[in-house]
Amino acid sequence: MNCWLMLGATLATSAIAQNNTNALPPIPAPITSPTDTMSAPANAVVNTNASAVESKPKHVKHKRRKLAAVASAPITEPTVTLVPGPATVDVKNINVRGQAGLRGEIVAHLNQGDTVTVLDQMNLDKHKAGEPAQWAKIALPASTHVWVFAAFVDATSKTVLPKKLNLRAGPGENYSVLGVVEHGTPVTEITTKGKWMQIDPPANAYAFVAAMYLQQEAVAATPVPQPQPVAPAPPQPVIQTIPATRVVTHEGVVGPVASIGAPTAYKLYDPDTYQTIDYLYTTAANLDLSRYNNMRIVVTGEESLDERWKNTPVLTVESIQVIDTDAVKVIPIKHNH
Repeated sequence: MNCWLMLGATLATSAIAQNNTNALPPIPAPITSPTDTMSAPANAVVNTNASAVESKPKHVKHKRRKLAAVASAPITEPTVTLVPGPATVDVKNINVRGQAGLRGEIVAHLNQGDTVTVLDQMNLDKHKAGEPAQWAKIALPASTHVWVFAAFVDATSKTVLPKKLNLRAGPGENYSVLGVVEHGTPVTEITTKGKWMQIDPPANAYAFVAAMYLQQEAVAATPVPQPQPVAPAPPQPVIQTIPATRVVTHEGVVGPVASIGAPTAYKLYDPDTYQTIDYLYTTAANLDLSRYNNMRIVVTGEESLDERWKNTPVLTVESIQVIDTDAVKVIPIKHNH
């Protein structure tokens, strides 16, 4: 029995010694850099926790922010000098407005290459940022219709009844005045809307466009003839001439005129200095200036001089914009008892 036990122990020891001769190869060290995986052997262990800097995409601003930045950028307006006569539209598309300034409603559109007739140029004393200051008064394009108060047109003869009748950009008193027609002038009716009639524009109708978008050909200078000696003329009486009218825009407060000899019953004055700016005059039968008494307004119209009152011009009202309905506030006086 003991011999068999010793023989079994000897065989077991020999088997264990034989198995230990097949030892496993050593485990390689882990790779700590992502670039090392390119040259590592197939059985290498890669450290998946290796740190790597990832490039994040930059934040892209919204398109509306870009458009807003472009819209708020100030415009570069060159100095323009236009003379009465033909001019050509120099941009792809421009708006024709009822007043000089962006507050004027759009009455028509012009395309590049269109020809217009410049009547006058006016520069705004006050204008908002991004708004052109130089505007051209042009003849209203023939394809643009105007509106008149239908009750002031004879239903049978289709002629103007009052002495003067305003042409407006739309069917209402809140639209800009685009000219006037005299008593007896025939009109061509297009359509009616309520109390208003749309007609073909007469030749004297006008509108406004930004002057910097028009181009005029340079006019060659005409040689000035040399004066020829003439006999001295007898002395002539000095005649005071009235300057030509011009379209202006002023801001002030409306108030009554104290003098009964003044050309109008109401005036526009500076509330800080109380100095009269213009005498206000209207040809519209439906415009009562007394409604604007003590109101601060922005008024646009043709300005001219009366021979009897040469120091203060008379402004024929074309449009009124109310700024403050109670510009002159009365401060009560406190009495001590």
